[in-house]
Amino acid sequence: MASLKDVQNQITGVKKTKQITKAMNMVASAKLRNAQERIERFRPYADKFYEMLGDLAAGADESVHPLLEVRDEVKTVGIMVCTSDRGLCGAFNVNIINTARKLAKQKADEGKTVKFWCIGKKARDAFRKMDYEIVRAEPDAMSKFDFTLAASVGNELIAGYVAGDLDEVHVVYGEFQSMAKQPPVSLSVLPMAAQGEEGEKAEKATGGSGDYVYEPSVEGLLAELLPRFVKVQVYRGLLDTACSEHAARMAAMDNATKACDELTNTLTLLYNKTRQAAITGDLMDIVGGVEALKG
Repeated sequence: MASLKDVQNQITGVKKTKQITKAMNMVASAKLRNAQERIERFRPYADKFYEMLGDLAAGADESVHPLLEVRDEVKTVGIMVCTSDRGLCGAFNVNIINTARKLAKQKADEGKTVKFWCIGKKARDAFRKMDYEIVRAEPDAMSKFDFTLAASVGNELIAGYVAGDLDEVHVVYGEFQSMAKQPPVSLSVLPMAAQGEEGEKAEKATGGSGDYVYEPSVEGLLAELLPRFVKVQVYRGLLDTACSEHAARMAAMDNATKACDELTNTLTLLYNKTRQAAITGDLMDIVGGVEALKG
């Protein structure tokens, strides 16, 4: 059985760990409020943008814009993966990385070359150990970012697709749905024609969308909006991941705090049993000594 001093040291260590996890929970809670406000303000714009552009792309010819062109043969696939920079948020980063890895393996098994754009330290660290080319890595970008980062990454993806270096582009990120649910999402961004077809199916299923009058022309609008669409989807992935990270860390630290309480109770019970055993042993020695003197 462990000594009283050892058990006391363990209880002290667990209590200090609890203080740390509780503080991290409070910090994540404060950061979550700001991140949640950002994604809640941006999400309606991104959804409406997606709906309107899907309506435009569905009725346009592929020759109108290079981003609408569907390649006859897909040789190279670009995947942008967005994770957090730090850990201690449960299985959040692992789920995103596994989703991206499965997508990459599926494309590689089909004989396609896969290239990665890694946003977040965890994504960079995971995929540099695998046999995939990392075109760009931003290991410390998630702590503080704005639309400039999304525009920069979006421009690289667009340039690669227009030049023919990329034939498909996917964005993998953690979608914030609630405090308890942040599932990984794989979104196909380019070619845009596929998005238009999906939007057309959804429109038929929901009874159709409203009629729009476009000026100056559909072609002119597509030339302006298609590059912006890619950047908007990249930025949405960044915002969703940032918000999901704080929610996942909050839940992880809350579970860790509860585990510390349970461990403290268990160690306290062990301490009391050990102390009782020590007292009983001392009493037995005293009684034994008294009986020896009587004899």
